[in-house]
Amino acid sequence: MLRRRRIMFGSALAALVGVALLFGSIVWFLWNESVNAEEANAGGLADALGRRTEHIFLDTRDMLAGFDHLTAERCSPEHLRALQDAAVSRPYVRAIGYWHAAQRQCGVGFVPGEGLKPTRADRIYDTGVIAWWPSPQTDVGGVQLFLMRFGDHDVAIDPSLLLDLGPMERRQAGLWVEKLRMASSPVGAQLPLPETLPVGVTMDRAQGRVVSHFARNGLLPIDIVAIEPIDDFWHRHAQSLAIGAGVGLVLVAAWIYLILRYSRHQLSLATELRDALAEGEIRVHYQPVIELKTGRCVGAEALARWERDGGEAVSPDVFIPVAEESGQVQDLTIAVLRTTVREMRKVLKEFPAISINLNLAPDDLKNDRIGTEVARCLEIAGLPTNSLKLEITERALVNSDTSRALIRAFRDRGHQVAVDDFGTGYSSLSYLQSFELDVLKIDKSFVDAIGTEAATSQVIVHVIEMAKSLGLATVAEGVETPDQVVWLLAHGVSYGQGFIFSKPLPAGAFIEFFRANRRSHP
Repeated sequence: MLRRRRIMFGSALAALVGVALLFGSIVWFLWNESVNAEEANAGGLADALGRRTEHIFLDTRDMLAGFDHLTAERCSPEHLRALQDAAVSRPYVRAIGYWHAAQRQCGVGFVPGEGLKPTRADRIYDTGVIAWWPSPQTDVGGVQLFLMRFGDHDVAIDPSLLLDLGPMERRQAGLWVEKLRMASSPVGAQLPLPETLPVGVTMDRAQGRVVSHFARNGLLPIDIVAIEPIDDFWHRHAQSLAIGAGVGLVLVAAWIYLILRYSRHQLSLATELRDALAEGEIRVHYQPVIELKTGRCVGAEALARWERDGGEAVSPDVFIPVAEESGQVQDLTIAVLRTTVREMRKVLKEFPAISINLNLAPDDLKNDRIGTEVARCLEIAGLPTNSLKLEITERALVNSDTSRALIRAFRDRGHQVAVDDFGTGYSSLSYLQSFELDVLKIDKSFVDAIGTEAATSQVIVHVIEMAKSLGLATVAEGVETPDQVVWLLAHGVSYGQGFIFSKPLPAGAFIEFFRANRRSHP
């Protein structure tokens, strides 16, 4: 370890001296920094616009769903007033209409009374939402509108308001949603298609322009493309280039030193982790899972622990992201699996009704390597498949096709599958229904809000009801007070884990805890 650190320090020092000697590279470096700054600025703007577009789509869908629950007689003054209030509170909404038997019966806003009737929908979603992208068929007063229909109501949205870029000067930009053009500024701007461009900032010197393309793959695939004259780019960055060239080597050397120091730290941690995995230095602690009604320990969650040379503990919040970024997360999961089976083999054989929870990262569900290793370890140890319960996060469900197939395979082999940290990402009842799951774990942030006035204090109720509707067992994480236990029991939560019961324990201490618990709760 010390030798590796010395080598890394020497490499950083050599890089610093090399940059100092190559003063001519300063101009190139500052140019590169200017491009990075441009990408950061454009990327930040694109991300903000993408988030705003996603919010508008979700808000519009929820608004339309809410209309179907109105008790007012359709097309009555009360009904129209509700539509008007919804439209006025959303600047991007141009009209809302009520439909019956393929005819627009009434509505509010700025579209013809009979409504817009494009011939063919661009998207029909499983949720029941039907959408038409802007086209000549949705043109009203020279503005091509975006239409969304859900239930008996539809809404017309001015897509130009989704593309709020501030002062435009000579910049042109376009917004694509699901690879279909949604809006451009100015209207009708001639822009290259996103699929023809690399992500980032590109200098098109042949046409004298700067082209930016940024993609956001969240709830909806969103692309933003912008072009502007290359002269504007030079004008924005000319002063910084001139000052940087004048100040020269000192600032460049300082910047490079900081970057190398950061890179050295990251590389060192990733390399140390690789060595720790190879040398079997990853330890496992076990946090008991308690049946709230009886107080009996029914198993534990296996948690990875790592101490560097000299006894320095590395937080899982640090080394697990490093493992994911450096492609070592499956090796880490396998190390935890093997240690867990080895340490818990005896108690799992003696008490076959209990199980140990093994956490799986999103990358663990990209192929069946983990599934194969789980089966191999259990077979060697002579343990049944229900000895291990597998925990996945909401993030792991994003790659739904692959995840769904692997989850089904785990359950076919006899493993229960739990969703961990539920509620911290984007999940819905219909989305979870598409996966075969057994247990829903409620995130600590929602448990902390029990009995408080926090905005999230009611979320846990909805999470519990969602789990009940899907027939899932519930486990509350981070339980710390008796009042939380009472509340969770009253609301039908079956299991809990947290410091009120026990902190994560080494194998020997956990087995002592478990046996003592079984003696006091036979």
